[in-house]
Amino acid sequence: MNLTELNRIATAMVAPGKGILAADESSGTIKKRFDAIGVESTEENRRDYREMLFRSNEAMSRYISGVILYDETIWQNAKDGTPLVKLIESSGAIPGIKVDEGTQPLPMCPGELVTVGLDKLAERLKKYYERGARFAKWRAVIDIGSGIPSMTAISVNAHALARYAALCQAAQIVPIVEPEVLMDGDHDIDRCYEVTSRVLNKTFQELRVQRVALEGMVLKPNMAISGKKSAKQASVGEVAEKTIRLLRACVPAAVPGIAFLSGGQSDEEATAHLNAMHKLGPLPWGLTFSYGRALQAAPQKAWSGKAENVAAGQNAFSHRARMNGLASKGEWQSSLEQKAA
Repeated sequence: MNLTELNRIATAMVAPGKGILAADESSGTIKKRFDAIGVESTEENRRDYREMLFRSNEAMSRYISGVILYDETIWQNAKDGTPLVKLIESSGAIPGIKVDEGTQPLPMCPGELVTVGLDKLAERLKKYYERGARFAKWRAVIDIGSGIPSMTAISVNAHALARYAALCQAAQIVPIVEPEVLMDGDHDIDRCYEVTSRVLNKTFQELRVQRVALEGMVLKPNMAISGKKSAKQASVGEVAEKTIRLLRACVPAAVPGIAFLSGGQSDEEATAHLNAMHKLGPLPWGLTFSYGRALQAAPQKAWSGKAENVAAGQNAFSHRARMNGLASKGEWQSSLEQKAA
């Protein structure tokens, strides 16, 4: 393992003003997104859509540090035969790959899930590295509800995340460690804070046990935020203050960077929260975004599967990427959204 090189890549992934595009939607998820804009989810349409994003020169070269790909996408070529991985590299961004294989019900823990995909992961990582992937992603899902999460669910998911991270580093690939505490419930921000604290502490304990070099990884956590169904929605300032307090308490300074998931927040909410956190610095790690829906909802709608809308889709993507790039330096203002609109 070349830790200097892993650290160089991890640091580049969270460079000031840039963040990670999560374009790793599973076939089922992208079908739902395409259904919403009236586009059939064929392999060709999925390829055309992602090619549109990766050819958005302004967004990719100025605001995107890396792209998380789905297994189908990493092997695809653009319409002109260029591998999609090469399009990403030529923009100066780093190609990455989602390597988990989704979730299964966790035995003896009703309503809880465990992420699977460790079998044969070492062999898969070798192939992904040869194809150009320099980082990977594994997502653990922790739900908040009546009597959950259990310590069992937190432990097994943290253990799997750490095993995955160790396998990645052994394959000279930077692991994005993503323990996601879902915001789907009716819990308030303090409950989210308490659960996320337990999840992060257990995850870092497991990473140490499995000898993962913290300098060669990136953390992709949720923010401390109210559940979607909570009667009491926390303000932007409270989300920023509690999230930073939580991260300072749980994330060692050796980690080069933290790239938030958007987790179902609206485009502007995800941007405003990240921006507000940068007002609370200086921070011991790079702090940026690794958004999927919050970067892609607008370009998907603008594109709507039509070749004549490619430029409109790219403009929408460039705008959202720029807004988040500014937020990752604490330079975003809501008036910039109005100007674009």
